[in-house]
Order: sequence, then structure tokens, then C-alpha cells
Amino acid sequence: MEDTLQRDAVAPQGAAFDLTTEDLCKSILARHADTICVRNPTIAVPKLKRIIEAALDLSNRGGFQAMSLRDLSRASGLSTGGLYAYFDSKTTLLKMILLEVTDLVERVLSKPPVGSASDPVTHLRWLIDTHLRLTEALLPWFTFAFMEAKNFPPAERRIAVDSEYLTETLFAEVINRGIDSGVFRKDTSALLPALIKPLLQEWYVKRAKYRRRGTSLEVYSRTVQDLVLTACTK
Repeated sequence: MEDTLQRDAVAPQGAAFDLTTEDLCKSILARHADTICVRNPTIAVPKLKRIIEAALDLSNRGGFQAMSLRDLSRASGLSTGGLYAYFDSKTTLLKMILLEVTDLVERVLSKPPVGSASDPVTHLRWLIDTHLRLTEALLPWFTFAFMEAKNFPPAERRIAVDSEYLTETLFAEVINRGIDSGVFRKDTSALLPALIKPLLQEWYVKRAKYRRRGTSLEVYSRTVQDLVLTACTK
């Protein structure tokens, strides 16, 4: 299952991701077999998909903390007892979502296409474009993780912080390799990897602004790539 997600997720620059909530629910079912009581995937995955989609929708409209199990039951069409067959608390549900987002980002961004990793410029462009397309494919998941982070319990907040740090580290490794090889300037700011992440988050957090301007994902991605490379290339 994990190998399938990895293979499907790693797309060349400019390609769309063929990932769905159902794909991630299959992964959640495998990852949390000790928590989810329903073992049959043909039954569990569709219901888990209804739960996750309802939870993300309710959270992105009114906040995860404000969402009650009664709200989730009504929105998902499952009884409260039915919900407890998949998680024992809202915190467990939160952790399921966060861990899946974090793991997906790590698996996708750590496996660039063959050949691109040898060229820091190509690799950096691929990282930026791939991250943007990944968030586009799973917009509600990433919006949830960003918007709700400040309200997470300490342990779950740490998961979100570690995920952001991981992404920053991947960018830093490529930039440092470019500096060492002479492709990037030696005076490239050490802050550049940290500054890339807000540019990526801007796309999925403020979508309405770019929709009004008629800005496509392709244009936004290319603009961010060029901006970042201007800051480090000779």
C-alpha cells in the first residue's frame, strides 16, 4: 500500500497528483489498525472517508475545537457509536490526520525523479513545484493543518512543527549542496530555506486572492521558483 502511494505521488514538475482522500484513508486504516475496530477495508475505508471529509469541512468552516462529535455524526451520517469504531477521541482523529499529512510530505519530497537530484537548480525547482501541487491535490488537509495548528494540543502541535521543520530541512539540504558545488552563491542567506515555506503556504491559505487575480498554479509555481533562485544563483 505504501509503495503504491509513493509511486503514484512522485510526479515530475508540471504533472498533477492523482491522490485522493480515499488513498489517504487506506493508509490511515493500515497505520492505525490498533485503534480502528473495523478491519474490512471495503467497509472501513468509505466510512473513514466520510468521517475525514466531514471533519475537515467542519473544521475549515468553524474550527476543529468547536466541532462536536454530534456535529461530526450529523455531517458524516454515522452514529456516535459508529464514530467510536474509528477513533476514541477527537485528539486521536486529529493525530490521524496530522500524521498522514506529515508522512505524505516526507515520502513525496524525499524522492525526486531520477536525475534531478544531481542538479541543485532542477532539484530546488522540483521541490517547490511538487509541494505546491501536493497541497493543490489535497487542499482541505493542508488548510486544516495550517489553520488549526495554533489550537492543537502540545503533542499534536509538535507534529505540525516537526513537519514544517522537515520541509525546511529538505530545502536547506539542496541549497547547501548548491553552495558547496559552486552553483549557488556562497553569500546565500541561511534564512532562505525558512522563507520558502511561507511562499508555499500562501497558495493554499489565500487561494481566494489568487483566484480573483486569475493566477494559475503554474504561474504561481514558476514565480516562486524564479524568486527563490534569484536569491541564491550567481
